[in-house]
Amino acid sequence: MTSGGPAGVRLSELLGVLSFGADLGMGQPMGHMLRQCLISAGLAERIGLADDERHAVFFASLVAWVGCHVDAYEQAKWFGDEMALKGDFRRVDFAKATSGPLFMLRHLGRGLPLRQRVGLVPSFVGEGRRAAESMLENHWRASDDLMARVGLDPLVRDTVEQSFERWDGRGVPKGLRGQEILVTSRLVNLADVVEVFHRAGGVPAAVSVARERAGTQFDPDLAELFASGADSLLDELDAVEPWAAVLSAEHASRYWLEGSELDSALEAVADFVDVKSPYTVGHSRGVARLAERASAAYGLGASGAEQLRRAALLHDLGKLGVPNSIWDKKGPLTPSERERARMHPYLTERMLVSSSALAPLAAVAVQHHERMDGSGYPRGLNGTDMTPAGRLLAAADSYHARLEPRPHRPAQAPEQAASELRADVRAGRIDGDAAEAVLAAAGHRNRKRREWPAGLTAREVDILRLLARGMSNKQIATALVISPKTTNTHVEHIYTKLGVTNRALASLFAAKHGLIAVGDGHPA
Repeated sequence: MTSGGPAGVRLSELLGVLSFGADLGMGQPMGHMLRQCLISAGLAERIGLADDERHAVFFASLVAWVGCHVDAYEQAKWFGDEMALKGDFRRVDFAKATSGPLFMLRHLGRGLPLRQRVGLVPSFVGEGRRAAESMLENHWRASDDLMARVGLDPLVRDTVEQSFERWDGRGVPKGLRGQEILVTSRLVNLADVVEVFHRAGGVPAAVSVARERAGTQFDPDLAELFASGADSLLDELDAVEPWAAVLSAEHASRYWLEGSELDSALEAVADFVDVKSPYTVGHSRGVARLAERASAAYGLGASGAEQLRRAALLHDLGKLGVPNSIWDKKGPLTPSERERARMHPYLTERMLVSSSALAPLAAVAVQHHERMDGSGYPRGLNGTDMTPAGRLLAAADSYHARLEPRPHRPAQAPEQAASELRADVRAGRIDGDAAEAVLAAAGHRNRKRREWPAGLTAREVDILRLLARGMSNKQIATALVISPKTTNTHVEHIYTKLGVTNRALASLFAAKHGLIAVGDGHPA
Protein backbone atom coordinates (compact mmCIF):
# COMPACT_ATOMS: atom_id res chain seq x y z
CA MET A 1 0.00 0.00 0.00
CA THR A 2 1.19 3.50 -0.75
CA SER A 3 0.91 6.13 1.94
CA GLY A 4 -0.96 8.73 -0.05
CA GLY A 5 -1.65 10.10 -3.49
CA PRO A 6 -4.45 10.78 -5.93
CA ALA A 7 -4.26 7.52 -7.90
CA GLY A 8 -5.96 4.20 -7.16
CA VAL A 9 -8.58 3.52 -4.53
CA ARG A 10 -8.38 4.38 -0.87
CA LEU A 11 -8.48 1.28 1.31
CA SER A 12 -11.15 2.95 3.44
CA GLU A 13 -13.33 3.33 0.33
CA LEU A 14 -13.05 -0.34 -0.58
CA LEU A 15 -13.75 -1.44 2.99
CA GLY A 16 -16.59 1.06 3.25
CA VAL A 17 -18.21 -0.45 0.16
CA LEU A 18 -17.78 -3.94 1.58
CA SER A 19 -19.30 -2.78 4.86
CA PHE A 20 -22.55 -2.04 3.02
CA GLY A 21 -22.81 -5.72 2.14
CA ALA A 22 -22.05 -6.69 5.72
CA ASP A 23 -24.77 -4.32 6.94
CA LEU A 24 -27.39 -5.96 4.75
CA GLY A 25 -26.15 -9.41 5.70
CA MET A 26 -26.72 -8.53 9.36
CA GLY A 27 -30.24 -7.32 8.72
CA GLN A 28 -29.21 -3.68 9.07
CA PRO A 29 -29.59 -0.82 6.59
CA MET A 30 -26.56 0.18 4.58
CA GLY A 31 -24.57 2.68 6.60
CA HIS A 32 -24.73 0.95 9.99
CA MET A 33 -21.01 0.18 10.09
CA LEU A 34 -20.11 3.66 8.82
CA ARG A 35 -22.12 5.21 11.64
CA GLN A 36 -20.59 2.75 14.10
CA CYS A 37 -17.17 3.87 12.86
CA LEU A 38 -18.00 7.52 13.52
CA ILE A 39 -19.32 6.78 17.03
CA SER A 40 -16.29 4.72 18.04
CA ALA A 41 -13.91 7.26 16.50
CA GLY A 42 -15.65 10.07 18.39
CA LEU A 43 -15.32 8.20 21.68
CA ALA A 44 -11.68 7.36 20.94
CA GLU A 45 -10.96 11.05 20.49
CA ARG A 46 -12.75 11.98 23.72
CA ILE A 47 -10.73 9.58 25.83
CA GLY A 48 -7.48 10.68 24.18
CA LEU A 49 -6.34 7.45 22.53
CA ALA A 50 -2.98 7.51 20.78
CA ASP A 51 -2.86 7.79 17.00
CA ASP A 52 -2.19 4.08 16.43
CA GLU A 53 -5.13 3.15 18.65
CA ARG A 54 -7.45 5.60 16.89
CA HIS A 55 -6.28 4.14 13.58
CA ALA A 56 -7.15 0.66 14.88
CA VAL A 57 -10.59 1.78 16.05
CA PHE A 58 -11.30 3.37 12.67
CA PHE A 59 -10.46 0.36 10.50
CA ALA A 60 -11.70 -2.27 12.94
CA SER A 61 -15.11 -0.58 12.92
CA LEU A 62 -15.25 -0.97 9.14
CA VAL A 63 -14.34 -4.66 9.07
CA ALA A 64 -15.45 -6.14 12.41
CA TRP A 65 -18.62 -7.66 10.94
CA VAL A 66 -17.69 -8.22 7.30
CA GLY A 67 -17.17 -11.92 8.01
CA CYS A 68 -20.73 -12.39 9.21
CA HIS A 69 -21.81 -14.20 6.03
CA VAL A 70 -19.08 -16.85 5.76
CA ASP A 71 -21.22 -19.49 7.46
CA ALA A 72 -24.51 -18.17 6.14
CA TYR A 73 -25.16 -21.58 4.58
CA GLU A 74 -25.15 -23.22 8.02
CA GLN A 75 -27.10 -20.34 9.55
CA ALA A 76 -29.84 -20.64 6.95
CA LYS A 77 -29.92 -24.41 7.36
CA TRP A 78 -30.87 -24.06 11.02
CA PHE A 79 -32.52 -20.66 11.28
CA GLY A 80 -34.15 -19.93 7.91
CA ASP A 81 -33.55 -16.28 7.03
CA GLU A 82 -30.11 -15.82 8.57
CA MET A 83 -30.31 -12.07 8.05
CA ALA A 84 -33.28 -11.90 10.42
CA LEU A 85 -31.33 -13.94 12.99
CA LYS A 86 -28.39 -11.54 12.90
CA GLY A 87 -30.69 -8.54 12.88
CA ASP A 88 -32.08 -9.65 16.25
CA PHE A 89 -28.66 -10.50 17.69
CA ARG A 90 -27.94 -7.03 19.07
CA ARG A 91 -31.25 -6.98 20.91
CA VAL A 92 -30.02 -9.53 23.47
CA ASP A 93 -27.37 -9.09 26.16
CA PHE A 94 -26.46 -12.82 26.53
CA ALA A 95 -25.42 -12.11 30.12
CA LYS A 96 -26.96 -15.33 31.44
CA ALA A 97 -25.81 -18.84 30.59
CA THR A 98 -29.26 -19.60 29.20
CA SER A 99 -29.50 -16.46 27.04
CA GLY A 100 -27.66 -17.85 24.04
CA PRO A 101 -29.41 -21.24 23.82
CA LEU A 102 -32.83 -19.64 24.29
CA PHE A 103 -32.10 -17.08 21.59
CA MET A 104 -31.08 -19.83 19.17
CA LEU A 105 -34.11 -21.98 19.97
CA ARG A 106 -36.48 -19.05 19.41
CA HIS A 107 -35.03 -18.61 15.92
CA LEU A 108 -34.66 -22.30 15.09
CA GLY A 109 -36.47 -23.10 11.85
CA ARG A 110 -38.09 -19.68 11.67
CA GLY A 111 -40.58 -19.57 8.82
CA LEU A 112 -41.20 -23.32 8.86
CA PRO A 113 -44.39 -25.02 10.07
CA LEU A 114 -44.41 -25.73 13.80
CA ARG A 115 -43.99 -29.48 13.35
CA GLN A 116 -40.87 -29.02 11.24
CA ARG A 117 -39.45 -26.52 13.72
CA VAL A 118 -39.93 -28.96 16.58
CA GLY A 119 -38.37 -31.71 14.47
CA LEU A 120 -35.15 -29.71 14.17
CA VAL A 121 -34.58 -29.59 17.93
CA PRO A 122 -32.97 -33.05 18.45
CA SER A 123 -30.36 -32.57 15.70
CA PHE A 124 -29.76 -28.96 16.71
CA VAL A 125 -28.82 -30.00 20.25
CA GLY A 126 -25.72 -31.64 18.80
CA GLU A 127 -24.61 -30.52 15.37
CA GLY A 128 -26.60 -27.29 15.25
CA ARG A 129 -25.54 -26.06 18.66
CA ARG A 130 -21.87 -26.55 17.80
CA ALA A 131 -22.37 -24.67 14.53
CA ALA A 132 -24.13 -21.82 16.35
CA GLU A 133 -21.43 -21.58 19.02
CA SER A 134 -18.70 -21.28 16.38
CA MET A 135 -20.36 -18.46 14.46
CA LEU A 136 -18.69 -15.47 16.09
CA GLU A 137 -15.28 -17.12 15.93
CA ASN A 138 -15.87 -17.94 12.25
CA HIS A 139 -16.74 -14.30 11.61
CA TRP A 140 -13.57 -13.09 13.29
CA ARG A 141 -11.36 -15.59 11.45
CA ALA A 142 -12.86 -14.65 8.09
CA SER A 143 -12.43 -10.94 8.81
CA ASP A 144 -8.85 -11.58 9.92
CA ASP A 145 -8.05 -13.33 6.66
CA LEU A 146 -9.38 -10.37 4.71
CA MET A 147 -7.45 -7.90 6.87
CA ALA A 148 -4.23 -9.81 6.27
CA ARG A 149 -4.81 -9.84 2.53
CA VAL A 150 -5.38 -6.08 2.31
CA GLY A 151 -2.42 -5.28 4.56
CA LEU A 152 -3.99 -4.02 7.79
CA ASP A 153 -1.62 -3.97 10.75
CA PRO A 154 -1.62 -6.29 13.80
CA LEU A 155 -3.35 -3.86 16.17
CA VAL A 156 -6.33 -3.56 13.82
CA ARG A 157 -6.50 -7.35 13.53
CA ASP A 158 -6.23 -7.81 17.31
CA THR A 159 -8.94 -5.21 17.82
CA VAL A 160 -11.33 -7.11 15.55
CA GLU A 161 -10.51 -10.42 17.23
CA GLN A 162 -11.36 -9.04 20.66
CA SER A 163 -14.41 -7.04 19.59
CA PHE A 164 -16.48 -10.18 20.22
CA GLU A 165 -15.24 -10.43 23.82
CA ARG A 166 -17.40 -9.18 26.70
CA TRP A 167 -16.57 -7.28 29.86
CA ASP A 168 -18.03 -10.14 31.95
CA GLY A 169 -15.85 -12.77 30.25
CA ARG A 170 -18.66 -14.53 28.41
CA GLY A 171 -17.42 -13.58 24.93
CA VAL A 172 -15.30 -15.27 22.27
CA PRO A 173 -12.83 -16.43 21.15
CA LYS A 174 -10.76 -16.45 24.37
CA GLY A 175 -13.21 -15.46 27.09
CA LEU A 176 -11.21 -12.37 28.04
CA ARG A 177 -12.75 -10.12 30.67
CA GLY A 178 -12.50 -6.55 31.89
CA GLN A 179 -9.24 -4.74 31.31
CA GLU A 180 -7.80 -7.81 29.57
CA ILE A 181 -9.74 -6.68 26.49
CA LEU A 182 -8.14 -4.02 24.33
CA VAL A 183 -9.76 -0.62 24.84
CA THR A 184 -10.02 -0.34 21.07
CA SER A 185 -12.13 -3.50 21.00
CA ARG A 186 -14.32 -2.29 23.84
CA LEU A 187 -15.09 0.87 21.88
CA VAL A 188 -15.99 -1.02 18.71
CA ASN A 189 -18.25 -3.39 20.64
CA LEU A 190 -20.09 -0.54 22.35
CA ALA A 191 -20.50 1.55 19.19
CA ASP A 192 -21.94 -1.37 17.23
CA VAL A 193 -24.86 -1.85 19.60
CA VAL A 194 -25.67 1.75 20.50
CA GLU A 195 -25.86 2.67 16.80
CA VAL A 196 -28.64 0.13 16.27
CA PHE A 197 -30.60 1.33 19.30
CA HIS A 198 -30.10 4.99 18.43
CA ARG A 199 -31.39 4.46 14.92
CA ALA A 200 -34.47 2.64 16.25
CA GLY A 201 -35.28 4.75 19.30
CA GLY A 202 -33.13 7.87 19.35
CA VAL A 203 -30.72 9.04 22.02
CA PRO A 204 -32.78 7.71 24.97
CA ALA A 205 -32.69 4.16 23.60
CA ALA A 206 -28.94 4.32 22.93
CA VAL A 207 -28.22 5.65 26.43
CA SER A 208 -30.51 3.07 27.99
CA VAL A 209 -28.85 0.06 26.36
CA ALA A 210 -25.37 1.37 27.19
CA ARG A 211 -26.24 1.65 30.87
CA GLU A 212 -28.22 -1.59 31.01
CA ARG A 213 -25.28 -3.60 29.65
CA ALA A 214 -22.58 -1.76 31.60
CA GLY A 215 -20.60 -4.41 33.46
CA THR A 216 -21.95 -7.29 31.36
CA GLN A 217 -21.26 -6.69 27.67
CA PHE A 218 -19.70 -3.23 27.99
CA ASP A 219 -16.89 -1.58 29.90
CA PRO A 220 -18.88 0.37 32.54
CA ASP A 221 -16.62 3.43 32.34
CA LEU A 222 -16.89 3.62 28.56
CA ALA A 223 -20.63 3.02 28.72
CA GLU A 224 -21.04 5.93 31.15
CA LEU A 225 -18.72 8.13 29.08
CA PHE A 226 -20.94 7.47 26.08
CA ALA A 227 -24.17 7.96 28.02
CA SER A 228 -23.09 11.26 29.54
CA GLY A 229 -22.06 12.72 26.18
CA ALA A 230 -24.54 10.92 23.92
CA ASP A 231 -26.57 14.02 23.06
CA SER A 232 -23.69 15.90 21.48
CA LEU A 233 -22.01 12.83 19.99
CA LEU A 234 -25.17 11.54 18.31
CA ASP A 235 -26.30 15.00 17.26
CA GLU A 236 -23.00 15.33 15.41
CA LEU A 237 -23.60 11.92 13.86
CA ASP A 238 -27.05 12.90 12.60
CA ALA A 239 -25.72 16.12 11.11
CA VAL A 240 -23.29 14.50 8.67
CA GLU A 241 -23.47 12.20 5.66
CA PRO A 242 -21.74 9.04 6.97
CA TRP A 243 -19.84 8.13 3.80
CA ALA A 244 -18.32 11.58 3.39
CA ALA A 245 -17.57 11.85 7.10
CA VAL A 246 -15.78 8.50 7.23
CA LEU A 247 -13.67 9.25 4.18
CA SER A 248 -12.68 12.65 5.52
CA ALA A 249 -11.50 11.16 8.82
CA GLU A 250 -7.83 11.44 9.62
CA HIS A 251 -6.95 7.80 9.03
CA ALA A 252 -9.01 7.35 5.86
CA SER A 253 -6.44 8.88 3.53
CA ARG A 254 -3.37 7.02 4.76
CA TYR A 255 -3.56 3.97 2.54
CA TRP A 256 -4.12 3.74 -1.18
CA LEU A 257 -4.37 0.65 -3.35
CA GLU A 258 -2.97 0.82 -6.86
CA GLY A 259 -2.11 -1.57 -9.69
CA SER A 260 -1.44 -5.12 -8.57
CA GLU A 261 -2.23 -4.27 -4.93
CA LEU A 262 -5.68 -3.09 -5.96
CA ASP A 263 -6.21 -6.21 -8.07
CA SER A 264 -5.21 -8.42 -5.14
CA ALA A 265 -7.59 -6.56 -2.83
CA LEU A 266 -10.46 -6.91 -5.30
CA GLU A 267 -9.73 -10.62 -5.61
CA ALA A 268 -9.89 -10.90 -1.82
CA VAL A 269 -13.27 -9.19 -1.81
CA ALA A 270 -14.49 -11.46 -4.62
CA ASP A 271 -13.47 -14.57 -2.68
CA PHE A 272 -15.14 -13.17 0.40
CA VAL A 273 -18.43 -12.59 -1.41
CA ASP A 274 -18.49 -15.95 -3.18
CA VAL A 275 -17.97 -17.97 -0.01
CA LYS A 276 -21.44 -16.90 1.15
CA SER A 277 -22.80 -19.99 -0.60
CA PRO A 278 -21.04 -23.30 -1.30
CA TYR A 279 -22.58 -23.15 -4.77
CA THR A 280 -20.69 -19.99 -5.77
CA VAL A 281 -17.21 -20.42 -4.29
CA GLY A 282 -14.71 -19.16 -6.88
CA HIS A 283 -17.42 -17.83 -9.20
CA SER A 284 -16.35 -14.18 -9.42
CA ARG A 285 -12.69 -15.01 -10.03
CA GLY A 286 -13.69 -17.45 -12.75
CA VAL A 287 -15.94 -14.92 -14.47
CA ALA A 288 -13.27 -12.23 -14.26
CA ARG A 289 -10.60 -14.49 -15.72
CA LEU A 290 -12.89 -15.61 -18.55
CA ALA A 291 -14.09 -12.10 -19.40
CA GLU A 292 -10.56 -10.72 -19.47
CA ARG A 293 -9.37 -13.50 -21.79
CA ALA A 294 -12.32 -12.85 -24.11
CA SER A 295 -11.89 -9.08 -24.19
CA ALA A 296 -9.24 -8.96 -26.91
CA ALA A 297 -11.27 -11.09 -29.33
CA TYR A 298 -14.29 -8.93 -28.60
CA GLY A 299 -12.43 -5.73 -29.39
CA LEU A 300 -11.91 -4.17 -25.98
CA GLY A 301 -8.64 -2.35 -25.49
CA ALA A 302 -6.23 -2.89 -22.61
CA SER A 303 -7.90 -0.34 -20.34
CA GLY A 304 -11.34 -1.74 -21.16
CA ALA A 305 -10.17 -5.25 -20.35
CA GLU A 306 -8.77 -4.10 -17.00
CA GLN A 307 -11.99 -2.34 -16.09
CA LEU A 308 -14.02 -5.39 -17.13
CA ARG A 309 -11.89 -7.73 -15.02
CA ARG A 310 -12.26 -5.54 -11.96
CA ALA A 311 -16.01 -5.11 -12.49
CA ALA A 312 -16.34 -8.89 -12.84
CA LEU A 313 -14.57 -9.43 -9.53
CA LEU A 314 -17.19 -7.24 -7.81
CA HIS A 315 -20.28 -8.05 -9.88
CA ASP A 316 -21.93 -10.22 -7.22
CA LEU A 317 -21.25 -7.97 -4.24
CA GLY A 318 -25.01 -7.41 -3.92
CA LYS A 319 -25.55 -11.10 -3.17
CA LEU A 320 -24.55 -10.31 0.40
CA GLY A 321 -27.88 -8.49 0.71
CA VAL A 322 -30.00 -11.55 -0.13
CA PRO A 323 -30.45 -14.37 2.42
CA ASN A 324 -29.08 -17.85 1.88
CA SER A 325 -32.54 -19.25 2.44
CA ILE A 326 -33.03 -18.02 -1.15
CA TRP A 327 -29.61 -18.72 -2.69
CA ASP A 328 -29.44 -22.26 -1.33
CA LYS A 329 -33.10 -23.23 -1.76
CA LYS A 330 -33.42 -26.56 -3.58
CA GLY A 331 -36.97 -26.03 -4.80
CA PRO A 332 -38.44 -23.30 -7.00
CA LEU A 333 -38.42 -19.77 -5.65
CA THR A 334 -41.65 -18.04 -4.77
CA PRO A 335 -42.42 -14.79 -6.63
CA SER A 336 -41.29 -12.72 -3.64
CA GLU A 337 -38.08 -14.74 -3.29
CA ARG A 338 -37.39 -14.33 -6.99
CA GLU A 339 -37.76 -10.58 -6.71
CA ARG A 340 -35.33 -10.46 -3.79
CA ALA A 341 -32.80 -12.47 -5.80
CA ARG A 342 -33.23 -10.18 -8.80
CA MET A 343 -32.28 -7.21 -6.62
CA HIS A 344 -28.66 -8.24 -6.24
CA PRO A 345 -27.24 -6.47 -9.35
CA TYR A 346 -28.96 -3.27 -8.21
CA LEU A 347 -27.45 -3.67 -4.74
CA THR A 348 -24.02 -4.17 -6.31
CA GLU A 349 -24.43 -0.93 -8.20
CA ARG A 350 -25.80 0.89 -5.16
CA MET A 351 -22.77 -0.09 -3.09
CA LEU A 352 -20.15 0.70 -5.71
CA VAL A 353 -21.49 4.09 -6.80
CA SER A 354 -20.87 5.41 -3.30
CA SER A 355 -17.18 5.40 -4.16
CA SER A 356 -16.07 7.82 -6.86
CA ALA A 357 -13.13 5.53 -7.60
CA LEU A 358 -15.25 2.37 -7.95
CA ALA A 359 -18.32 3.91 -9.60
CA PRO A 360 -17.04 3.19 -13.16
CA LEU A 361 -17.01 -0.50 -12.25
CA ALA A 362 -20.63 -0.26 -11.10
CA ALA A 363 -21.80 0.74 -14.58
CA VAL A 364 -20.42 -2.53 -15.96
CA ALA A 365 -21.13 -4.85 -13.03
CA VAL A 366 -24.83 -3.97 -12.87
CA GLN A 367 -25.36 -5.35 -16.40
CA HIS A 368 -24.37 -8.96 -15.75
CA HIS A 369 -28.00 -10.18 -15.76
CA GLU A 370 -29.26 -7.87 -18.50
CA ARG A 371 -30.18 -9.46 -21.83
CA MET A 372 -30.12 -8.23 -25.41
CA ASP A 373 -33.89 -8.71 -25.86
CA GLY A 374 -34.77 -6.71 -22.74
CA SER A 375 -35.73 -9.78 -20.69
CA GLY A 376 -32.97 -9.33 -18.11
CA TYR A 377 -32.74 -7.39 -14.85
CA PRO A 378 -32.54 -5.15 -12.90
CA ARG A 379 -33.48 -2.55 -15.56
CA GLY A 380 -34.60 -4.63 -18.52
CA LEU A 381 -32.02 -3.04 -20.84
CA ASN A 382 -31.93 -4.09 -24.47
CA GLY A 383 -28.95 -4.57 -26.73
CA THR A 384 -28.59 -0.93 -27.70
CA ASP A 385 -28.57 0.13 -24.06
CA MET A 386 -25.97 -2.43 -22.93
CA THR A 387 -22.33 -1.42 -23.21
CA PRO A 388 -19.84 -3.72 -24.95
CA ALA A 389 -18.26 -4.55 -21.58
CA GLY A 390 -21.71 -5.25 -20.15
CA ARG A 391 -22.53 -7.63 -23.00
CA LEU A 392 -19.28 -9.50 -22.53
CA LEU A 393 -19.74 -9.73 -18.75
CA ALA A 394 -23.28 -11.06 -19.24
CA ALA A 395 -21.99 -13.78 -21.56
CA ALA A 396 -19.10 -14.73 -19.28
CA ASP A 397 -21.28 -14.84 -16.18
CA SER A 398 -23.96 -16.90 -17.92
CA TYR A 399 -21.49 -19.47 -19.24
CA HIS A 400 -19.45 -19.78 -16.06
CA ALA A 401 -22.53 -20.13 -13.85
CA ARG A 402 -23.60 -23.15 -15.91
CA LEU A 403 -20.32 -24.90 -15.10
CA GLU A 404 -21.09 -24.61 -11.37
CA PRO A 405 -23.60 -26.60 -9.34
CA ARG A 406 -26.71 -24.89 -8.09
CA PRO A 407 -29.14 -26.16 -5.44
CA HIS A 408 -31.73 -27.00 -8.12
CA ARG A 409 -29.35 -28.59 -10.68
CA PRO A 410 -25.90 -30.19 -11.01
CA ALA A 411 -22.98 -28.53 -12.75
CA GLN A 412 -23.10 -28.74 -16.53
CA ALA A 413 -20.36 -30.15 -18.72
CA PRO A 414 -18.54 -27.50 -20.77
CA GLU A 415 -20.09 -28.64 -24.05
CA GLN A 416 -23.60 -28.47 -22.61
CA ALA A 417 -22.91 -25.02 -21.16
CA ALA A 418 -21.59 -23.87 -24.55
CA SER A 419 -24.63 -25.27 -26.34
CA GLU A 420 -27.01 -23.46 -24.00
CA LEU A 421 -25.13 -20.19 -24.31
CA ARG A 422 -25.39 -20.43 -28.10
CA ALA A 423 -29.09 -21.17 -27.72
CA ASP A 424 -29.39 -17.91 -25.80
CA VAL A 425 -27.69 -16.18 -28.72
CA ARG A 426 -30.19 -17.64 -31.20
CA ALA A 427 -33.04 -16.54 -28.92
CA GLY A 428 -31.69 -12.99 -28.93
CA ARG A 429 -30.73 -12.90 -25.25
CA ILE A 430 -26.91 -12.94 -25.46
CA ASP A 431 -24.70 -11.03 -27.89
CA GLY A 432 -23.35 -13.51 -30.43
CA ASP A 433 -19.87 -12.02 -30.73
CA ALA A 434 -19.55 -11.83 -26.96
CA ALA A 435 -20.62 -15.45 -26.61
CA GLU A 436 -18.12 -16.69 -29.19
CA ALA A 437 -15.33 -14.65 -27.59
CA VAL A 438 -16.15 -16.18 -24.20
CA LEU A 439 -16.35 -19.71 -25.59
CA ALA A 440 -13.05 -19.30 -27.41
CA ALA A 441 -11.48 -18.05 -24.17
CA ALA A 442 -12.88 -21.13 -22.42
CA GLY A 443 -11.23 -23.41 -24.97
CA HIS A 444 -14.18 -24.20 -27.23
CA ARG A 445 -13.78 -24.27 -30.98
CA ASN A 446 -14.74 -20.85 -32.22
CA ARG A 447 -17.53 -20.93 -34.76
CA LYS A 448 -17.42 -18.68 -37.75
CA ARG A 449 -18.53 -15.21 -36.84
CA ARG A 450 -21.81 -14.06 -38.29
CA GLU A 451 -21.51 -12.41 -41.67
CA TRP A 452 -23.44 -9.16 -41.94
CA PRO A 453 -24.67 -7.72 -45.26
CA ALA A 454 -22.39 -5.40 -47.26
CA GLY A 455 -19.41 -6.53 -45.22
CA LEU A 456 -20.52 -4.63 -42.11
CA THR A 457 -18.86 -5.51 -38.82
CA ALA A 458 -20.86 -6.22 -35.67
CA ARG A 459 -19.90 -2.83 -34.27
CA GLU A 460 -20.98 -1.10 -37.47
CA VAL A 461 -24.35 -2.86 -37.23
CA ASP A 462 -24.74 -1.55 -33.68
CA ILE A 463 -24.04 1.98 -34.91
CA LEU A 464 -26.30 1.60 -37.94
CA ARG A 465 -29.21 0.56 -35.70
CA LEU A 466 -28.82 3.67 -33.58
CA LEU A 467 -28.29 5.85 -36.63
CA ALA A 468 -31.52 4.52 -38.10
CA ARG A 469 -33.35 5.53 -34.93
CA GLY A 470 -32.31 9.13 -35.47
CA MET A 471 -29.46 9.38 -33.00
CA SER A 472 -26.76 11.93 -33.68
CA ASN A 473 -23.15 10.78 -33.85
CA LYS A 474 -22.58 12.31 -30.42
CA GLN A 475 -25.53 10.42 -28.94
CA ILE A 476 -24.31 7.18 -30.51
CA ALA A 477 -20.86 7.73 -29.01
CA THR A 478 -22.38 8.20 -25.57
CA ALA A 479 -24.65 5.16 -25.90
CA LEU A 480 -21.83 2.84 -26.98
CA VAL A 481 -19.17 4.38 -24.74
CA ILE A 482 -16.84 5.23 -27.61
CA SER A 483 -15.32 8.53 -28.71
CA PRO A 484 -17.16 10.85 -31.14
CA LYS A 485 -14.17 10.64 -33.48
CA THR A 486 -14.45 6.84 -33.57
CA THR A 487 -18.19 7.12 -34.20
CA ASN A 488 -17.66 9.53 -37.11
CA THR A 489 -15.16 7.12 -38.66
CA HIS A 490 -17.56 4.19 -38.32
CA VAL A 491 -20.43 6.17 -39.85
CA GLU A 492 -18.26 7.11 -42.84
CA HIS A 493 -17.31 3.46 -43.33
CA ILE A 494 -20.97 2.43 -43.13
CA TYR A 495 -21.99 4.92 -45.80
CA THR A 496 -19.13 3.77 -48.03
CA LYS A 497 -20.01 0.08 -47.65
CA LEU A 498 -23.71 0.71 -48.28
CA GLY A 499 -23.10 3.10 -51.14
CA VAL A 500 -25.28 5.79 -49.54
CA THR A 501 -24.66 9.34 -48.39
CA ASN A 502 -27.21 9.96 -45.64
CA ARG A 503 -29.06 8.51 -42.66
CA ALA A 504 -32.38 8.04 -44.48
CA LEU A 505 -30.92 5.72 -47.12
CA ALA A 506 -28.84 3.89 -44.53
CA SER A 507 -32.02 3.37 -42.50
CA LEU A 508 -33.78 1.93 -45.52
CA PHE A 509 -30.93 -0.54 -46.01
CA ALA A 510 -31.11 -1.54 -42.34
CA ALA A 511 -34.85 -2.12 -42.51
CA LYS A 512 -34.61 -4.06 -45.79
CA HIS A 513 -32.00 -6.43 -44.37
CA GLY A 514 -33.68 -6.95 -40.99
CA LEU A 515 -30.98 -5.23 -38.99
CA ILE A 516 -33.27 -3.27 -36.66
CA ALA A 517 -33.47 -5.10 -33.34
CA VAL A 518 -36.74 -5.11 -31.41
CA GLY A 519 -36.55 -2.53 -28.64
CA ASP A 520 -34.02 -0.24 -30.30
CA GLY A 521 -34.87 3.21 -29.06
CA HIS A 522 -34.20 6.91 -29.36
CA PRO A 523 -32.54 8.83 -26.55
CA ALA A 524 -34.80 10.85 -24.32
